[in-house]
Amino acid sequence: MNQLDKAIRFQALHQRAKAFVIPNPWDAGTARILASLGFEALATTSAGLAFSLGRRDAEGALTRTETLANAQLIVAATDLPVAADLENGFGDAPEVVAETIHLAAECGLVGGSIEDATGQKEHPIYDFSLSVERIAAAAESARKLPFPFVLVARAENFLHGKPDLDETIRRLQAYEAAGADVLFAPGLPDAEAIREVCSAVTKPVNVVMGLRGYPYTMEQLTALGVKRVSLGSSLSRAALSGVINAAREIIEDGTFSFANKSISFDETNTLMVESPGWS
Repeated sequence: MNQLDKAIRFQALHQRAKAFVIPNPWDAGTARILASLGFEALATTSAGLAFSLGRRDAEGALTRTETLANAQLIVAATDLPVAADLENGFGDAPEVVAETIHLAAECGLVGGSIEDATGQKEHPIYDFSLSVERIAAAAESARKLPFPFVLVARAENFLHGKPDLDETIRRLQAYEAAGADVLFAPGLPDAEAIREVCSAVTKPVNVVMGLRGYPYTMEQLTALGVKRVSLGSSLSRAALSGVINAAREIIEDGTFSFANKSISFDETNTLMVESPGWS
């Protein structure tokens, strides 16, 4: 499919009655695996990419160039629509955020998220007016594209020591008015908070699952009003857990039983694309 086809398909997923899962690969290989399992769209993960590069997940850990290069590899790995974790747009100014959306589209992406976290401990969340300006700039940039780019606006209060649901909803409503297509407030404490957020806006709401203490099923999330479920870095951490557990078995027990639970070499190999040099 071309980029327009992918964008239309991606947009339609958000309009269905039931919520859909958008998992987060961190490289081309995991993208191909997830596509082979039947997922309908993919989204990148800044934390997963940072971990794969041996870095901590923190604002500024990844450059825009690194993020978009990784996204481009994931786009090329499958025919699925791919959105990107664009962090805070890689700059404070609205015009930088707008440029990031344009560059993301050039990489083949059909969606992306912009958060309102500054990356500064002393002032972790952008002031309200600037936050809205940033989303408005991103939306204006997206609307200039020749396809429907799905813009996700993230309200980061609950991840940065500001667990104020009313203020979070106020921001999400403002982001919706500024042109965001999907709203996302990571870190909501419970089902009632998720329900309140979904009821307070008219655009689709994303929630992140795969976290400890979040036992909700897809059926329950749909009933709460959720339209999209992302997984953040949870699959990356699950993979790293497998590496750690296998390595500990070798070091501590001197055994290799982890291999009995692993996907075979041949199965793995069939999921990957052949090298261009192969005949």
